[in-house]
Amino acid sequence: MAYDPLIVQPMREELTRHGFQELRSVEDVDNAMQKKGTALLVINSVCGCAAGSARPGVVKSLEHTVKPEYLFTVFAGQDVEATQKVREYLQQPPSSPSVAILKDGQLVGFLPRHNIEGASADMIANALIGAYDQICVTAD
Repeated sequence: MAYDPLIVQPMREELTRHGFQELRSVEDVDNAMQKKGTALLVINSVCGCAAGSARPGVVKSLEHTVKPEYLFTVFAGQDVEATQKVREYLQQPPSSPSVAILKDGQLVGFLPRHNIEGASADMIANALIGAYDQICVTAD
């Protein structure tokens, strides 16, 4: 079921105002997956766990000094073709919301919905920060 775009817009903006680039088309997804470096990709959703813990946890994780170079988001149920293309790249069962960490376009970390449901925003932020510290470090 597609929700009214006006209802969904604030849910999109919760991420875009923090620097996330929306992937709204298959071409957007293909271009994002070609990026070298680390990326955080949020499969956004209208569900309560997205609003209560996923989006706030993701945003809080970005306060950490070590974080991915790129921030991407796709909205499940809204940007249908783009979401399907993301899922082809991730090779994970459909799960929204979910959070993926990529390195050079390859999946290296994944937080599916069943790990988001019941978790607090702080728990999600801490899990992501731990992953950033392992995956997003660069040699100086």
